[in-house]
Amino acid sequence: MSYQEREAKKRKTAHNGGSQQAFGQAASAPASEGREWTVSVAFPSSTIATSQGQKYSLATAEQRIAVPSRIARALAIFSVDEVIVYDDSPVKTRPHKTDKTAYTGDTDPCHFLTHVLSYLEAPPFMRKALFPLHPNLRMTSSLPGLDTPHHPHIKEWMQYREGVTIAGMTRSGEGTLVDVGLEKPVEIKEDIPPKTRVTLKVAEEEGEPAECVHPAAPRTEAGIYWGYTVRQANSLSAVFTESPYENGYDLSIGTSERGSPVSKEFPASKRVQFNHALIVFGGPRGIEYAAMNDEELGGMGIQGGKTRELFDHWVDVMPNQGSRTIRTEEAVFIGLMALKRIWENE
Repeated sequence: MSYQEREAKKRKTAHNGGSQQAFGQAASAPASEGREWTVSVAFPSSTIATSQGQKYSLATAEQRIAVPSRIARALAIFSVDEVIVYDDSPVKTRPHKTDKTAYTGDTDPCHFLTHVLSYLEAPPFMRKALFPLHPNLRMTSSLPGLDTPHHPHIKEWMQYREGVTIAGMTRSGEGTLVDVGLEKPVEIKEDIPPKTRVTLKVAEEEGEPAECVHPAAPRTEAGIYWGYTVRQANSLSAVFTESPYENGYDLSIGTSERGSPVSKEFPASKRVQFNHALIVFGGPRGIEYAAMNDEELGGMGIQGGKTRELFDHWVDVMPNQGSRTIRTEEAVFIGLMALKRIWENE
């Protein structure tokens, strides 16, 4: 249904009453200076492992979907820019082909985790257009929202908006209509197919066309946290080699109970300089397990205790823990809290 058809239906059923300014009131969180630096987090598929003999097997769909939900909340709270889900399972046990239209929580954990994380990152008003009905997402309505700046409140004005292109005719007959979660769509000059996600810079004057910008523009131009990107890696080494940044990550941190305390690795008196930081978490059997199942690292002799050689820093985010075990989703929250001052100094 086009925008014009929807508007006609609204008028017919009297659901379009009341007036509202084009972009409502100003957002409560003012923008700061732009930032180029980023923080990335990687965690493994074994976080929701169901293989027989795995230490923390998650047997039910409810338990599985709770994991990416908790991790997504941590990513949002600590303003993480990229999340990578890497496969740490033995190569010989991986399925050759998985039906991605079926539920993958028990057959393809990497797909399941990236699917749910991507869904949660998308602004709620866009999800129906961007994510078809899927068994992986059937319980997402019970999950907490992220409430990040790019998930705007209806009466909130922001310089930037996420939107999804929709069918319909603009006033000039050229360009594209974009649903940005308000009562009326906005217009852009570009011709873009429907159901395409775009990032817009909004004109302050009502009636002026919005401008398509790079998805990172809210961060680099105005310092606004704009959600996280999601990447899937087939191995631990691919987390590094497939980095989207031109020169990769210039600060890498591996987390392990066999590492040094954060306070020792990053003393308060030491300022940390970086462009792109990467923090890697392991599964129930640690990052070493991922290295053991990585053919490329095996060929380089990076196994067992040598796994720490992959990283600039090898840290224990929770020394003297009271519980015998810390689950990955708990470690992500604890680790980001312990390491947060690194990028606060930037």
